Amino acid sequence: MDWWQHARDGTPHAQRKALQSAALLVPWLVWKHRNSCVFDNATPSLGTLVDRIKEEAGSWAKAGATGLRVVLPPSWDVH
Repeated sequence: MDWWQHARDGTPHAQRKALQSAALLVPWLVWKHRNSCVFDNATPSLGTLVDRIKEEAGSWAKAGATGLRVVLPPSWDVH
């Protein structure tokens, strides 16, 4: 909890929503990838996970999580 408070308080107000979105998005997709590997015999793949995070972040940004556009690299094509 201390980490989260420090990260949130140290983030400029305009970027806090992006931080909150990323703090939900990334662990959720890591969990889903883990479940896929455990229950569906998928092969663990960092590349696949990163691609999925990029896709989902793009979808979130297009759906209105505009703060993500501010903090994600332009190469992720969510802008």
